[in-house]
Parts: sequence; C-alpha cells; structure tokens
Amino acid sequence: MEKDTSREHDVVVVDGYSVTVDDVARVARHGTSVALDTDGQTAERIIGSYTLNQKLIGAGRPVYGVTTGFGDSVNRQVGRDRAARLPEAQIRKNGCGRGPYLPPDEARAVVLARTNCLARGNSGVRLKLVENLLTLLNEGVTPAIREIGSVGASGDLIPGSYIAATLMGDRSAYYRNELVASQVALEDIGLEPLTLEPKEGLAMTNGTQFMTGLAALAVVDAMEIARVVDICTALAVEVLLGIDGPFDPFLSEHKTHAGLQQASQHLGRLLEGSQLARNYQDVVSGLGVMKEGFRLLSVRIQDKYSLRCAPHFNGMLYDTCQWVKGWVETELNSSNDNPLYDVATGTVHSGGNFTGGHMSLAMDSLRTAVASVCDLIDRQFALLVDDKFNQGLTPGLIVPLADDHPDKGVYHGFKGMQLLMSALTAEALQACMPMSVFSRSTAAHNQDKVSMGATSSRKTRDVIHLVEDALAVHLIGLCQAADLRGVDKLGATRPVYELVRKVSRFVDRDRELEDDIESVVQLIRTGAISAAVESVWN
Repeated sequence: MEKDTSREHDVVVVDGYSVTVDDVARVARHGTSVALDTDGQTAERIIGSYTLNQKLIGAGRPVYGVTTGFGDSVNRQVGRDRAARLPEAQIRKNGCGRGPYLPPDEARAVVLARTNCLARGNSGVRLKLVENLLTLLNEGVTPAIREIGSVGASGDLIPGSYIAATLMGDRSAYYRNELVASQVALEDIGLEPLTLEPKEGLAMTNGTQFMTGLAALAVVDAMEIARVVDICTALAVEVLLGIDGPFDPFLSEHKTHAGLQQASQHLGRLLEGSQLARNYQDVVSGLGVMKEGFRLLSVRIQDKYSLRCAPHFNGMLYDTCQWVKGWVETELNSSNDNPLYDVATGTVHSGGNFTGGHMSLAMDSLRTAVASVCDLIDRQFALLVDDKFNQGLTPGLIVPLADDHPDKGVYHGFKGMQLLMSALTAEALQACMPMSVFSRSTAAHNQDKVSMGATSSRKTRDVIHLVEDALAVHLIGLCQAADLRGVDKLGATRPVYELVRKVSRFVDRDRELEDDIESVVQLIRTGAISAAVESVWN
C-alpha cells in the first residue's frame, strides 16, 4: 500500500456515524489518514461505555461475553479475576482461519470498518484500543487476515481475531510491503502490544467488519465496472456499425429507472461525433418507401439485444449499486457487536446487531448484477469476432491479407480471447448462487440462523475480478476492431482507445496477450479507463 501523497491534506474522520464507501476506498487503497473527530464527542462516548462496563463488572452482574462464556456457554459466569482472562482465550481459540490472507487493501478496509463501529461508543472498550487501531492504519501496519472462517453471525469472529492478534503483538501483519511478525511491526512504529480487557476481545471479533469492509470496496469497484461497460458498449456500437437510436432520451423518458436513464445518457455522450455509429432516422430514410408487395431490406433497422438493450442491463447495475451503497454505509456506521452499552440509562443490552443479513443479501444482489453485465459484454464480443455478424470485419479480427500473402490462413486472431471471455463469463455466472439462503447452525445450535455474509462478500469480490478481466479482453478486441475500421472515425471514445494502445499494441499476427490483459485490467482497477472520458459522467 503506497501513500497517496497528492491527498496528504485529506483525513477520514472516524466517528461511528459518517464514514462512506469512498472513504473506505481512500483509506484502504490510497493511504489516506484517519482520525477521531475533533470535537471530542466520539472519545467521550467511548470512555462512557467503557466506564459503564467496568461498573457492571465490579457489581458482579452477569454480562454476556464479559463475565460469562460465549455462545451456548452463556450460562457459565466467571468472577472478575477470570473475566480478565477471557479476551485472550477468545482470540486464541479463533485463530483457526483458512485460505489465503486478504490482500492488504481489503484487510485495511476490514480494520477501518471495525474501528468505525467501536468509535460509535456503545461497545465498552477503551479509548486506547480505538486509538491503536487508528495508529495501525496510519502507520501502514495491516493485520494478515485469513479469508475463510466466518458464517456471518455471531459476526466475523475468526477474521476479527486476526485484527486483535496484531494489536496484541501476535500472528502476522503486512508492513512495508512484507509479511512480518506483528510484534516486529509494532516495535518499529513504537506501539506497545495491547493486553485486552473484558469485552474487548468480543468487541474485536463479534461484528460485521469483514463482510462490510469487503462490501464497501465491492460497491466502489462495481460502479467502475458499470462505467467501463458503458464505454465498451459505445465502442461496440461504433465498430459494429450499430444504430444509436436505442439511446435516444425519448425512450428512457418513458421508462424512468434511474440507472437506465443514466446508462442511456452516457451512451449518447460517448457516441457524440462518431462517424461509425448510424442514426436510426438516417438508416430508415435511406431505405426509401415501399407501398405494396414485399422486399428484403438491405440493412437491419434494429441491432441485436446486446447492443440495443445494453442500457437496460447496465442500468440494473447502476441502480443496484445505489441501493447497496446505502445498505453498506448504514452497516459501516452501526454498532454491530454484542452486548451494547447505553450510557444514558446505565444499562447493557444483548441482541443480534452482529447479524450480517443485510450485507449478505446486498452482496448476493450486487454479484448477480455484475455477472449479468459480464454476460452482456460476452455477447458483444461474440458478435465482434464472428464474421457472420461483425458487419464486414475480418474473422477473429485478423489483419486482412492478400490471397498470395505467405501468412494467409496462418493466423486466427482473437479466437483464443473469445474462449477466455466465455470461460470468465461462465465462472462469473456460476458464482451467483445466493449465499443468504445458506444458513448453517453452529455453536451447539446457539447460532442456529446465520447470514453467510462474509462468504457472500468474498464471492462478490471474486466475480468483480472475473468481470474486470473480461472487460480487459473486450477493450483489447474493440481497439483492434477500431483499427480495422479507422480510428479517426471514433467519437468521444477515442481517448479510451489511445489509453489502451499505450499498453496493448495492435495485433498484427498471433501473439500472447496475457500481459496485455493484465495491463488493461490495471487501467480498469485504477479508474484510468473511465477517467479518460471523465466529462461523460458529469
């Protein structure tokens, strides 16, 4: 994780109430600093709930997970002396995650989600614990968090234990682009390992931080995918000599889904100035008038659905992103652990705020919408490379050669890329099985209805990566087709062509394109593709 020095003055305020998905992306991927709010109210809330927790412990009251066991062991109360030993034992028993470690940016998103939850001030933890989490983020010490282990209630227990372990100086962390012992990283930044107090182990694990951190990044990435799909569709309309009529404002004025209107407007702007896209009225007028009998039209006056209906399918993604964003930001700014402390009344409340049902369903829906546009661009790409449908382009987008050329018949162009596109799409589509319906009963049937939100978020992230690969394949093919048609005839899409050509040269003969795909994927992930036509989105 490299610090974004161009935004050094930016600080994301962590107060439990106002963190956005864009804030998460800035902190996770660009090293933006984090800090508690400056008016002191956040610190006061945190201190107040900690003080109340200590009072209840001192009174000998049974408080779930503080002076009792966890889960089905809720009926086993311990004294204050043993309560002090519960947090460390809890963190250690949950150190059994499997799978790879999260990439550092995703792990940072998870840490920020947990920090903001605790900053809301209902969790009974010390201010120092929250401050230490902020220090980890600001100093670039990122807990190494195993991906597999959460069923999404009683929260992301196993993933959360890896964050707590780093605070304690245990397990591993990413620091200065290396995986090191957490103790080593803490020593280097001058942070003493933390001994967790009663409730703090539970507060670090019992919540939705894993699924929500990943969900926040997924929303940001899905919005970028939607913009790139619009760009690809516009280029496809151009190189396939398509008709721009389906994007006329009249149509979306009479079917007023916001995402549909948004995508149609984008496509209209992207096709401005194009000498390849055809005007619907011109196409119809050019056919003249027939009053009787029958004739076979020389051209089709409607394109195939993957072009004509593209704003409807991509519009679903835009709309899904919008409502999912609202759900994710609500979850980000919630107290999602258990129990919670009401300082005003001096009471503690046990409930189920750790349940990630909203995140699970949101990610199921977002994943499906993203996979759907992958299917859309797969259909566009199939038209592009098939000379039965590509309006005079070459088979497989090969370079046209004279019959007596020594390489005639040797090259097959984008046939391999079309196979890859199909494989990527199939993987994306098969991953759309909803996880929100796959509840598992765990912990001696205490946790007998769970959300599976962590798994849903991971699957959504994986589908997003598949679709980014597919978009890269499509962009390379579209630029090849643009070269064959004449780049000078492109409209507002021309800057995207120029950007792709900086990392992927024209395919004049069969060659490996693996590195080209990865280079274009990076342009997509960094937002460079959509930024090349930034005025379109305003």
